[in-house]
Amino acid sequence: MLESQPNFHKPIAELSVAAVAELCGGRVADGLNGSTRISGLSSLDDPRNGSLVFVQSSTSAEKLAALSKVAAVLCNEKGLAALPGGPVKIVVSSPHAAFAAIGCHLFPDSLGPGRANASDGYKTDYPDAYVSRLAQIEDGVVIGAGAVIGDHVAIGRNTIIGSNAVIADHCQIGRECRIGPLADIQYALIGNGVILHGGARIGQDGFGYVPGPEGLQKVPQLGRVILQDRVEIGANATVDRGALDDTVIGEGTKIDNLVQIAHNVRIGRHCAIAAHTGLSGSVVIGDGCLLGGAVGIADHVTIGSGVQIAASSGVMHDIPDGERWAGTPARPYKEFFRQSAALRKLAAADKKPKNKKQQDS
Repeated sequence: MLESQPNFHKPIAELSVAAVAELCGGRVADGLNGSTRISGLSSLDDPRNGSLVFVQSSTSAEKLAALSKVAAVLCNEKGLAALPGGPVKIVVSSPHAAFAAIGCHLFPDSLGPGRANASDGYKTDYPDAYVSRLAQIEDGVVIGAGAVIGDHVAIGRNTIIGSNAVIADHCQIGRECRIGPLADIQYALIGNGVILHGGARIGQDGFGYVPGPEGLQKVPQLGRVILQDRVEIGANATVDRGALDDTVIGEGTKIDNLVQIAHNVRIGRHCAIAAHTGLSGSVVIGDGCLLGGAVGIADHVTIGSGVQIAASSGVMHDIPDGERWAGTPARPYKEFFRQSAALRKLAAADKKPKNKKQQDS
């Protein structure tokens, strides 16, 4: 197989802090070195050496303290004093919008679907499919008619790729997998024994935008999707790649048809998620959770391990380990059923026939 951590997104250039400031209309804070080089972008949750990050005024002190190793930070005047020593500060009016603009400049190829190239021609072993000669395919792989396998793709032993599936450049698929017809895989690393049913979409853009002078400005989605061993994804389900970090689905988790998994979501091991559920960006779900159909979870919510959520619930707050919640807005089971019973009693009381005195009044 190929390298274990392929780099799907490579910047078109390495910029100095001064060049970054000029691109986004900011300024390098007084007394700091504008010649410092920036090698890439990273998030507050995973700040990397030599990278550029942005902070908002609401960023916690704990996360700010972890930024000492990055090359530069985009911030506004209000947040300048709270930042640690070490990184160069670039002062802008809107750090998030400036960060998005820099990302678009450095990673223009990230602003759309991944490519399935065949830059060195097609493997003749698969006459009914389009398989790049730069792909690495182990013994026993079956590739259906019309499938497209891009450059530097790696596919493990005894995996089956359905008809008209598309595997974009640099993706990796493990052994004994089943990829259904018309499935689309990009920016993804897939383990062993994974099943993707027909029409599943893995690794497309996350839904990331920030308001700008010309309307909504796209935020580059530079992360990946990682599906661990024995994950199963239902028909026409979608799993967005991360914005900066990865979207991760843990070992043995089963996801039903028509489920939406947004960017940066992390789902633990051996969870079951029923159809029409939607997980917003940066949701974290622990191990062994059960989510009924049409559950909706708001962004940045954390669900503990062993949690059960009833169908059609709308979750807006964190849920501790082992709890059972229901309703919209979701709340603990006992509270939900107690309130439901009270409402039924009120409704029943309102329907009781009124006595003559009440009717006359």
